[in-house]
Amino acid sequence: MAGHSGAASTTKQVKANQMQVNIVKTMVYVSVFYAISDLPMNVYYLLLNIHANITIIESGYYAVLFVSFFYICANPFIYAAKFEPVKRVLLRLIPWMKVTQRPSESMEMTGSIAARTIQQRQVTDDAE
Repeated sequence: MAGHSGAASTTKQVKANQMQVNIVKTMVYVSVFYAISDLPMNVYYLLLNIHANITIIESGYYAVLFVSFFYICANPFIYAAKFEPVKRVLLRLIPWMKVTQRPSESMEMTGSIAARTIQQRQVTDDAE
């Protein structure tokens, strides 16, 4: 355990906390957007159930329906704009966009894969 440093663990903790805050913010955006987009349709149905003799305005119904369905179309774009892993995957799918990884990211990935491989080897050696 002598190879572990306190600075590296605090850096990982800060990154983990930032990612967790980003996820919570994204979920709040999605939830608020859902509530705003679905509220008019629910109010419309509530009014129809309370006052059965209300005449339905067709253009109003379709406008409210459009706002309600707009959420379904906009939801993936919210994730793409706010959630970094989704953004990276989507950018890799665009053929004319070149996504460059920062050297530190690729080194972290390589280091974590190597560490997992070493741990797996140790576990299999211990099992034998």
